[in-house]
Amino acid sequence: MDRSRQVIPLEQLGATVARVVRETPVVDMHTHLYSEQFGAIGLWGLDELINYHYLIAEIFRFSPISYQEFWSMDTPRQAEAIWKSLFEQNSPLSEATRGILTVLQQLGLDASQPDLQTFRDYFRQQNRRDYTDKVFKLANVKSVVMTNDPFDPVERAVWMKAPELDPRFRAVLRLDPLLLKWGETHQELSSWGYAVEPGLGGQTLAEVRRFLEDWVKRMRPVYMAVSLPPDFRFPDPSVRSQFIAHCVLPVCREHGLPFSMMIGVRKLVNPALRLAGDSLGPADMSVVERLCGEFPENRFLVSMLARENQHALCVAARKFRNLMPFGCWWFMNNPSIIEEITRERFELLGTSFIPQHSDARVLDQLLYKWPHSRAIISKVLAEKYAGLVQTGWALTEADVRRDVKKLFEDNFMAWISGAPNPLLQSTLP
Repeated sequence: MDRSRQVIPLEQLGATVARVVRETPVVDMHTHLYSEQFGAIGLWGLDELINYHYLIAEIFRFSPISYQEFWSMDTPRQAEAIWKSLFEQNSPLSEATRGILTVLQQLGLDASQPDLQTFRDYFRQQNRRDYTDKVFKLANVKSVVMTNDPFDPVERAVWMKAPELDPRFRAVLRLDPLLLKWGETHQELSSWGYAVEPGLGGQTLAEVRRFLEDWVKRMRPVYMAVSLPPDFRFPDPSVRSQFIAHCVLPVCREHGLPFSMMIGVRKLVNPALRLAGDSLGPADMSVVERLCGEFPENRFLVSMLARENQHALCVAARKFRNLMPFGCWWFMNNPSIIEEITRERFELLGTSFIPQHSDARVLDQLLYKWPHSRAIISKVLAEKYAGLVQTGWALTEADVRRDVKKLFEDNFMAWISGAPNPLLQSTLP
């Protein structure tokens, strides 16, 4: 008898769901990771992990060190200052500091003896290729989606060589410089042979479309993406709105690519913190609804940075089948908030959403962000299944495996497949 087809007893439900969630590989649909071919911008290792901007922001809450003193240090000395302040002089209770300890635990290191030098010795013995294999296996990650900026000179140089990438790393065409900094980027496009003007005159719109077409051909991205501020409006007289309506969305339609919008970032509210200096704000959900309604042939991936927007995003997804909510990123990536948002999404959307992505900027972060998120998803999913079982619904392990595979892989793979109605697809082969 196929045990997966047997009804799960209520008393075994939590353990069964937790096991299935642990065993199911995930496609991590948004990261800032890079394959080995991109060289040094592909961050990995202990010092990079400790120097993550989450922890940089924290050190200034506990240490009297000045911004100038901190930024004058090299990476190893910065890591030592963070370690001393956040791990030796204080208990590492924040999600970001706990994450470091989870990484060490996942790698088999003894976190009860927090000696930075011993941990560094372990990482010095690793090489990037084998370590990548180890991290993917331990995190049970099948593949990751990068964030690729054609305006970044280091990335651009790699892409222009038409590299053969590690197939586990898939590309995304990131559009922030194009949509948010046109006053600067039009000069670069012009220098690359595109006949653009500072405004929208002449051939500018056609040439921006040509630029996007060229990079779709070069990168073969799975979607296009942009991070947007809370005051994002559409339509409005801005160059950004014109580019979205007349360049980005038409090219997405032509190539069957979703357009991902991560909305709610307020850049550099404290410039002295550099990458750690960004904040957030609630956005106007009617803008997302307007885009979904006016462009029904486009598919949108949307994640909101402010907690205040999460309910409205779920409601919008109930109204527009071309809208896919995804993830709990950046300031939302805390257990209490992930649990709340995941529960809300199940209650409003069933399994028709993507519960999480790692947003990892350092390879090693896969080793904590996914175990932490899996534990929360398991807890909430088991609670929702228990409600079904208590009504008399017969739930099997095969049902659970189908649902978790949708959440961790199939919903995203269907969304990027170009299918007219991806949510109508069953489990992909």
